[in-house]
Amino acid sequence: MSQLSVLEMYNILRLRAEVFVVEQNCVYQDLDGKDDNSLHVYCTDNNETVAYARIVLAGVSYKEVSIGRVVVAEEYRSQKLGFELMEVTVEFIEKDLGKQPIRISAQSHLEKFYGSLKFNPTGKSYLEDGIPHIEMLRV
Repeated sequence: MSQLSVLEMYNILRLRAEVFVVEQNCVYQDLDGKDDNSLHVYCTDNNETVAYARIVLAGVSYKEVSIGRVVVAEEYRSQKLGFELMEVTVEFIEKDLGKQPIRISAQSHLEKFYGSLKFNPTGKSYLEDGIPHIEMLRV
């Protein structure tokens, strides 16, 4: 495990802004103070970050470890990169942090996608930054 370089973090934040702020037309505070208490999983192509997820350590967002800010650049979504990214992220948690429940806050329209990765809805639905979300848990 190593620290992200300034360029790596810049590319990650740029991708997050491209999708979450510009594409989804949602003004929100992405820099929430959790990145420094997180592990970062990302994929690059030609030195560009094209997929990313962060693993937020237990006790920061939830009592459980969580996965958040899952994002794939639009032109790479047809390649099932999001599914592969989530599989690698879950495998890392189970191998390096120990098998444990993982909680996520998923955009509601992605419930089926996360369900295919063994995340189950907890029954808690809510609006976050004007976008419907559902809390999900993988045990």
